[in-house]
Amino acid sequence: MQCDYYDADLCRSCTLMGQPFALQLRDLERHVRDTLGGLVTESAWQQTAFGPESHFRNKAKLVVGGTRDEPTFGILDGDQQGVDLRRCGLYEPGLHDALQTLTEQVARIGLVPYDVPRRTGELKHLVVTHAPTGALMVRFVLRSPGQLGRIRRALPDLQAALPQITVVSVNLQPAHKAVLEGEEEIVLTEHETLTVPVAGVSLNLRPDSFFQTNTAVAEQLYEQAGDWVAASGARSLWDLFCGVGGFGLSVGARVPLQVTGVEVAPGAVAAARQSAADLMARNPLSSFDFRVGDAATTLRDEPLPEVVLVNPPRRGIGPLAETLEASGVPQVVYSSCNVESLARDLTRMPTYAVADARVFDMFPQTRHHEVLVRLVRE
Repeated sequence: MQCDYYDADLCRSCTLMGQPFALQLRDLERHVRDTLGGLVTESAWQQTAFGPESHFRNKAKLVVGGTRDEPTFGILDGDQQGVDLRRCGLYEPGLHDALQTLTEQVARIGLVPYDVPRRTGELKHLVVTHAPTGALMVRFVLRSPGQLGRIRRALPDLQAALPQITVVSVNLQPAHKAVLEGEEEIVLTEHETLTVPVAGVSLNLRPDSFFQTNTAVAEQLYEQAGDWVAASGARSLWDLFCGVGGFGLSVGARVPLQVTGVEVAPGAVAAARQSAADLMARNPLSSFDFRVGDAATTLRDEPLPEVVLVNPPRRGIGPLAETLEASGVPQVVYSSCNVESLARDLTRMPTYAVADARVFDMFPQTRHHEVLVRLVRE
């Protein structure tokens, strides 16, 4: 992949830019396999899953810099000045095209970009999510609520210019620190969620929802997990660190299961419940119970399932590894975005063997990755 921003030394976020894609995949496989070492046998590895090397991102997180009359949408440089990257080649074509119109419309609203060195201004970030249907969710991150009225008044013009905008929200982030979002979210449109069809289900994403930024590879990830669970013949599944329910819902849409999901974020659980209700209305194959709570403790008094699926943050599953090791759960499917924490967790579960493993290149042009493993008790 070639990038004008990288060549001009304006952005170095893609650390592997310029390397042949086949070489990137080979090095990624080698790194993951070397890190897991003797924990995974050669025969367990399946072919690496990947998608396009460019135009794959479904989400743009743009730092707003510059001035009211000439805002920039991209990143900040070493001097905390705005660098415009609105034509980044990683964005899906529909998102890329929409950003050109959207940023022009946002500039007309007249919001003052937040100036990090001076701690002045209002508009900190513009976050845009693109669904496979073409629908868009737009999120303004402001320092204070003072400019809410200005954005409300601009909504008709925004939606006239881009009718595919479904959800618009404002997030208030008053703190002067490197945190994308604050605690208060104000939805300005009738619709509060963006519907994203993936792997046979429709996920409802809220402005603060986490979803993989590479839809094509995320679909392969969900389908692989579903294949493993379906082949096990299991009829009960715990989906821990479930987020908006992507894994549990996509598996439950394929095979009859009693799915119990646990996630610490209430908004994500609300979105998962909405998606489950939509799925059951048209395909009542499985039952779903999504709960707010800690993945390590919420279900400790419940009857054990036949399969536990975990999708933790980068730090891994922590004490849950010992809990699973001491349990009678016969199979675990572990989706990891950090092979180092995965290796650490696997050493804490010595009675499980890795039956299958697969690397997913979710983030081309970088060393970031996703690894899916299926564990069976020996």
